[in-house]
Amino acid sequence: MYNRVEYQTIKEGRVSLLNDALSEALNEQMNFEFYSSHVYLAMAAYCSGESLDGFANFFIVQAEEERFHAMKIYKFLNDRGRRATITGMDHPHNEYRSMLHAFEQAYEHEQTVTKRIYHLSDIALNEREHATIHFLKWFIDEQVEEEAMFDSIIHKLKRIDKDSNAFFVLDTEFSQRVFTPPAN
Repeated sequence: MYNRVEYQTIKEGRVSLLNDALSEALNEQMNFEFYSSHVYLAMAAYCSGESLDGFANFFIVQAEEERFHAMKIYKFLNDRGRRATITGMDHPHNEYRSMLHAFEQAYEHEQTVTKRIYHLSDIALNEREHATIHFLKWFIDEQVEEEAMFDSIIHKLKRIDKDSNAFFVLDTEFSQRVFTPPAN
């Protein structure tokens, strides 16, 4: 009567259309998003230590955004009848050679996130789990924006190089950044 995807959660008293592999992968991504928040908080601390409060604010806002992403997955898992499982995480890097290096590391981190989201999408496609496919489209679109933003900032930092006035302007610009959760 029930297919293999539903059986495990039915015997636990909850019905879920997510199979174990997809549920585990979503939980891993949720925890990686929490880790991403820590990565950006560590970058913010580095910036604060360099007295670059605008850059620190940029990364604090980025950390808030990553936590929002994690909670979005948390809610999705619960809405789909699965339990979100919080795990420990690795320590993020806390030292950088320069502001450019911090942004290059952030860009690489976002590329890793993109690969992980694509992997999740592949699992959902293979399972023909259309609600998850639809849910992950938001993350795919978000990753395009994230990578483009970091790439643009890296280009600006390379262009201004040692120009302290331009660096100050960018620091001031970043101090104005705020996180506003998107309306669904």
